[in-house]
Amino acid sequence: MFVYNENIFNTTMEGDFMYDYRLYEKRHILCIDQNSFFANVSCMSKGINPDENKLAVISDTKRKGAIILSATEPLKKLGIDTGARLFEIPQRNDIYIINPNMNHYINQSIAIYKILLKYVEFEDIQQYNVEEIFIDITKVFKYYCSTPFDFASMLKREIEEQMHMKYSIGIGPNMFLSKSALDIEAKNNKQLIAEWKYEDIPSKLWPIHPLNKMWGINQRVEKDLNEIGIYTVGDLAHYPLKKLEKSYGEISRDLHLNSNGIDLNKVQDIHNIIKPKIKYNLKLSQNYQYFEMKSIILETVESLTKQLRSRNLLVKTISFSLKNDQSDGISKEYTLKDGTNIAMDIFRVIWSFSEQLCDKAEKYNELNISLNNFVPERARELNMFIEKFERLRNEGLELLINEINWDRNLINDQII
Repeated sequence: MFVYNENIFNTTMEGDFMYDYRLYEKRHILCIDQNSFFANVSCMSKGINPDENKLAVISDTKRKGAIILSATEPLKKLGIDTGARLFEIPQRNDIYIINPNMNHYINQSIAIYKILLKYVEFEDIQQYNVEEIFIDITKVFKYYCSTPFDFASMLKREIEEQMHMKYSIGIGPNMFLSKSALDIEAKNNKQLIAEWKYEDIPSKLWPIHPLNKMWGINQRVEKDLNEIGIYTVGDLAHYPLKKLEKSYGEISRDLHLNSNGIDLNKVQDIHNIIKPKIKYNLKLSQNYQYFEMKSIILETVESLTKQLRSRNLLVKTISFSLKNDQSDGISKEYTLKDGTNIAMDIFRVIWSFSEQLCDKAEKYNELNISLNNFVPERARELNMFIEKFERLRNEGLELLINEINWDRNLINDQII
C-alpha cells in the first residue's frame, strides 16, 4: 500500500537515488498506444494499409485552414502531422484527404474497451488521449500469465487480431514510467513492448535528452531548463528542488518527481470529478496601498502565465481576491470568450475589476489569483472534435458497461 510521507521532498541522496522508493507503490500499469488512431481507422475503413499509404483526416476538407486531426506515418515522414493545416499538405495524387467518420472511430474505440473489460474493471482503465490508454493490471495479471510482460504480450496479440492494427505497450510501476517505457523504448523495438522498473531509472530515464522527450516537458520548459544548466533528465533529477520551485512554482514538484521516476497519480483517480487549477496565494508581510498592489499583481500574473505556457495551455476563467486583516476585501471571477496565456491580458482583467471594486483608501496584505477552465494552446479546433468524439464514445461505453454488468448479474443469478 502506498504510504505518503511529507518528507519525501527533503530526503538526502543515497547512492544514485534521491528518494526512498520503498515509500511508493509498485503497481503494474500498461500504457497502450495506437498511433494515428483516426487516420489508421480511416485507412482500414477504405481497405488500404496505413503503413504504406499517406492519409490525412481533416476537420473540414472544404476549408484550406482546417485542422489536420490525424495523419498516417508515411504522411508524417513528409513533415505533416496533427495540428497542421490543410494548406500545408502537398498537392499530390498519392495523398488521401478525407473528412472524419465519427461512427467508425467510436465503434473501434468501444471495441478496444470491450477487450480490456474482459480483464479489468472500468475504474482500472484511464483514457489519456484518443490514442493512448492506461490500464492497471496489478490485481489480475497473475490469473492469466506469470509476469506483467507476458500479460501485455497476450493482450497485444488479442487486440491486434481483432483491430487489425499495430499497438505498442509500455509497462511500469506507475503511469509516468509506463508512458516513458512506451515512448522511449517500446515504439522503437521489434516487440513493441517495453518494461521499466524503478531500478532502471539511472540507465533508462536519466540519460534522456533533449529534455522535451520526457513526458510533461515541452520545448519552452526545455529552453528554460537549459539556461540553468539542465540538459538531461538526470540533471533535472539531481537539481535542488527549492531552486526549481522559484522558477516553476507548483509544477516544479511534478517535474522533480517525474524525473526521478515517481508519479503520485493513479489510474483510478481520473474517475473522480476534478477541475485542475493553477493558483497563487500571497500573504504579504505588511499592508500596501491600493496603487502599490499594481506591480505585485503584475509580477504574480507573469509567474502564473509562465506555468500556462510551460503546459501549452490557455486559460479562460480568472478568479482573484484582494484582502486585509480587517475585512474580506474584494473578489471577482471572470470568464474570457477565448483563452489566453499572455500576462497583460490577464492583468488587464484583474486590474480593471480592481479599479471598479477596490476602496482606494484601503490597504491590502493578501492577494489570491486562480486560473482554471483550460484549453490547449494549439489546435483548439482539434480539441473540440476530440471532446465530441470522447463524449459520444463515453455514452457508448456506458451502454457497454451496463450490458456487461447485466450479463454478470444474469450469470450470478443462474449460479445461485
